[in-house]
Amino acid sequence: MMKFNIRLWICVATLLANAAMAGDLRIGMSADITSMDPHAVNITPNNNIGWHVFDALVHVDADARIAPGLAQSWRAVDDTTWEFKLRRNVKFHDGSPFTADDVLFSMDRAEKLPNGQYASFVQRLTDRRAVDPYTVRVKTATPYAMVPYDLNSIFIVSKKAAANASPEDFNNGKAMIGTGPFRFTRFARGDRVELAKNPTYWGGAPAWDKVIFRIIPNDPARIAALLSGDIDAIEAIPTPDLARIRADKRFRLAQKVSWRTIFFHMDQWRDVSPFVTDRSGKPLPKNPLKDVNVRLAISKAINRQAIVERLMENAAIPASNLVSPPVFGHVAAIKPEANDPEAAKQLLARAGYPDGFALTLHAPNNRYVNDDQIAQSVAQMLTRVGISTKVETMPINVYLPKARNGDFSFSMLGWGSFSGDLALRALLATPNADKGYGAWNWSRYANPAMDKLLDQGFATVDEKKREGIAREAAAIALKDQAVIPIHHQIAVWAMKANINYVARTDEYTFAHHMK
Repeated sequence: MMKFNIRLWICVATLLANAAMAGDLRIGMSADITSMDPHAVNITPNNNIGWHVFDALVHVDADARIAPGLAQSWRAVDDTTWEFKLRRNVKFHDGSPFTADDVLFSMDRAEKLPNGQYASFVQRLTDRRAVDPYTVRVKTATPYAMVPYDLNSIFIVSKKAAANASPEDFNNGKAMIGTGPFRFTRFARGDRVELAKNPTYWGGAPAWDKVIFRIIPNDPARIAALLSGDIDAIEAIPTPDLARIRADKRFRLAQKVSWRTIFFHMDQWRDVSPFVTDRSGKPLPKNPLKDVNVRLAISKAINRQAIVERLMENAAIPASNLVSPPVFGHVAAIKPEANDPEAAKQLLARAGYPDGFALTLHAPNNRYVNDDQIAQSVAQMLTRVGISTKVETMPINVYLPKARNGDFSFSMLGWGSFSGDLALRALLATPNADKGYGAWNWSRYANPAMDKLLDQGFATVDEKKREGIAREAAAIALKDQAVIPIHHQIAVWAMKANINYVARTDEYTFAHHMK
């Protein structure tokens, strides 16, 4: 009898332990998280955590379509006025009520935070006011159809908790009070973020009691953590491991064509570029990257199909646009540049560089799938046509400040967007802080004709007409070889077989969407 009771006790204890474990989810993240402040650094890893703790007025579904968030609905009152109706009975994690005052405070903070990277999303709003506690109206100086899209990027923080808060107050949790599906519990820089269930979340309580986001930028380490059972799910699967995981019945994969495009910016604003020389290392009298023939030569030198097949294991598609085929504003008529080394050499000669020149390619080594291998491969392809190329890679937290500062001549970036015109606005529009243009225009490309079309499209509420204008603007920039698109990623997640996840175009890894 005693023996039976002991066995029974062991079985019960095991069941209880398993039940407790079922309430925890451990996710391996592929890139470092630099800040908890939702208005500080606009990069995907930071935003990914932000979407767990905070909400925006406007959300995005798995197909990158905007959807109601803290705003149940919105409408254009007139050509320059938008009205947002807010959800009632929503509480922040500290129990305080969510109202229009929190929305106005968040917009103001995003605009004024020193060194914050979200100001461009609210700078067009010339007036912001609360009609009542659950109605917000904003005005723009001119007709602007993108207000709901822009406000998707503004996380709503608690005015009570975040008044006078610094980014560090979010990192230590003091101001990390949102309305999202999880409550913040801990941020260990470079190691993990820990969250706990918000049982009263307006969108429904998540399935998990606790979520631990482990920061594991090293691909082999992330795969090893999954295979050993230390992690329940991981993002950004290294391409050499796809077949192996697909064949392992302990796991399942989820994948979808991403909105992220991998491309290269080129210095088009300095007469002498810091990392461009002749083949002997001497400075050139002029910057060859300012010549469209040179930029086209670079594009023709790159074998996109080889990169997709050999490096990406077909978890990507060759790119000709800044946005992938499913995304609004993609120009299907523009095909990926064919690899043609001989034509590339002829273009270099036509531009006055029959012997080529030398440059340094800069890229991150822990942000995008195979980013360092892609950089090395592209360098080899350029070297074959006479552009002697060496590679320097670095962690993303070191890379981004340097790139944004204009320290590089030829640099990799990955970008995802709702639409082609929004991508152009951020990446290639002539920098204009007042209009929110060119915030990520590292190359300082400028084309007044394209800018004019962007202005025209953003003032157009008719979506079909706006898409036509977006495609026309994109065609101008792509004909200029303003950037060199390489490929569109296919986002892939791996998880234990008993977990389901609906793959997302925007590549976000949402614990509250894992069942």
